[in-house]
Amino acid sequence: MVIIVTDSCASVPEPMVKELGIEVVPYHVHTVQGTLRDGVDMPPDAFYEWVKTAPEWPTTANPSAGEYLEAYRRAAQRGDSIVEISITGTGSGGYQSAMLARRLLEQEMPGFPVEVVDTQQVAMAHGWAVIQAARAALKGLSLAEVAEVARKVAASAFVGFTNDTLEYLQRGGRINKVTGMLGDLLSIKPIIGMRGGMPAPLGVARTRSGAYKRIVSLALGHIAEGSPVRAALMHVAARDEVEKFRPLVEQSFAVVEWVVTQLSPALGVHSGPGTVGIALIPDQPA
Repeated sequence: MVIIVTDSCASVPEPMVKELGIEVVPYHVHTVQGTLRDGVDMPPDAFYEWVKTAPEWPTTANPSAGEYLEAYRRAAQRGDSIVEISITGTGSGGYQSAMLARRLLEQEMPGFPVEVVDTQQVAMAHGWAVIQAARAALKGLSLAEVAEVARKVAASAFVGFTNDTLEYLQRGGRINKVTGMLGDLLSIKPIIGMRGGMPAPLGVARTRSGAYKRIVSLALGHIAEGSPVRAALMHVAARDEVEKFRPLVEQSFAVVEWVVTQLSPALGVHSGPGTVGIALIPDQPA
């Protein structure tokens, strides 16, 4: 059977990780308290509460090739092939580490099949590719078929986020200081999505509700109105707020599956507490 390996930035809920037998390689979050393994050394809820008053803003780093190699070894004990599904290789070094680990495993286990997929996505746009590929693997699909499911899902996914402030994007170097100060002064709600494998501004709104409507409108430009979709509500310490997306999505699409998840700390430090968003994929057999 094909075993799925991914990184923690996929933000797949832990119950689904266990149910689908997914191997997760944690990213690293560097803090004044030391380096934390994403989602392992501090629960996300506790991390996001702590980070609100952190004396220095955390930074992040991708896993090493050695960490991916360890995950491949564990996966090889359970299956006969591996599909590793990575956060965008344009915006992070995880994909390169996963590729190097594949070469290292080839030296240890010549001929053991490993396919590495660069989703060019983040958060649950990446996570949906992981989930659907894992479901395909459990159905007994081949290595090539499982990898193709991951690629198709990632290519078809839409993801959009917003927050009350541009401060965290500024701290993470995603926008410059002048833009961040001006955005906060004007109370602009940024709308962030993906372009060319990198987070990019898709628009702005003056209110939270306006931002939510705008994100759903952008999703309609990507997936036809009324289409069956699988939908994820994503947030950073904003579980109640993200639920405001649900009726808007249900008005525009036929939702066949909902997932609610908190973004992993390795992503959340770049968007900040209060971030909310959606990730949608067209429903298609896995």
